[in-house]
Amino acid sequence: MDLLTPELGLFFWTLIAFLAVFLILKKFAWKPILNSLGEREKGIADSIATAERVKSEMSQLQAENEKLLVQAREERTTMLKEAKEMKDRIIGEAKEQAKVEANKIIVDAQQQIIQQKNAALTEVKNEIGNLAVEVAGRILRKQLNAAEGQDAYMKMLAEDIKLN
Repeated sequence: MDLLTPELGLFFWTLIAFLAVFLILKKFAWKPILNSLGEREKGIADSIATAERVKSEMSQLQAENEKLLVQAREERTTMLKEAKEMKDRIIGEAKEQAKVEANKIIVDAQQQIIQQKNAALTEVKNEIGNLAVEVAGRILRKQLNAAEGQDAYMKMLAEDIKLN
């Protein structure tokens, strides 16, 4: 059992060796080890804070993206509605202009028909007048060939002059 119970001398020198190593480590290694652990802890905390900040920024960006997507859909709907209204307005204006042009053409055609009708009536009246004068002239020649007819005609003209 000697192996299991240490002797006092061995215990003393082991304790001195441990304390010497402890003091050397405390003086030269303990501060750098603690500093590196503190820096590592600080780096981890910074990384966690950065990750949280990035996570919140990503959620904010995602919300903004969804908002922009909704806005884009609304703008698309508005643009389509405006385009349809503009198309309908242009078609309506074109139809209205076509009606105005058609009415103008119809009015012009009616005026031309009336003018041509009046011209034809005037021409017919002139022809009838010419024919009437020619017929009257022939009748007068025939009646004035005889002496009695000439005397009757002169008396009639004289009476007309007196009445005027």
